[in-house]
Amino acid sequence: MRAILCIALLSLTACTNGGVMTPSGGGTQAQTIDVNLTLNPSSQTPAGTAGGYSPAVINVAVGTMLRFVNSDGFAHTATLIPGATTFPAGSPYSATAQTQSGSALSQTWSTGNLAPGASSQTLLVDRAGTYLYGCFYHYGGPMRAEIVAR
Repeated sequence: MRAILCIALLSLTACTNGGVMTPSGGGTQAQTIDVNLTLNPSSQTPAGTAGGYSPAVINVAVGTMLRFVNSDGFAHTATLIPGATTFPAGSPYSATAQTQSGSALSQTWSTGNLAPGASSQTLLVDRAGTYLYGCFYHYGGPMRAEIVAR
């Protein structure tokens, strides 16, 4: 009788508010951002003219993982523009944008050179905010976009 009571109590505890259910299969799949200057036309965003990435503005929750996938026939980068609230008129990048760095959205990061068909490292959306980024090679294309983390 005592064993049945314990099982019933454990079952009820798992169904109450505050109980945490973990998804089966484990792990979280990263959301992808398409990198393609030819197929992703420019559009107006709150930060200015964007293009080359799809979506031009992505809204994500803190805790999300992001990955950039180059579906274009040319090399590109996706590189943070630290502290920017609008896209700078000229390219804000140095040659370091060509080297992969970073793993968290709120820190300095770059995918480095993404060859055609390549994918980037995953970036953890670790802090709420708006993050502007662009391509070292095609910033004036305009190849730039924004991530809004909530």
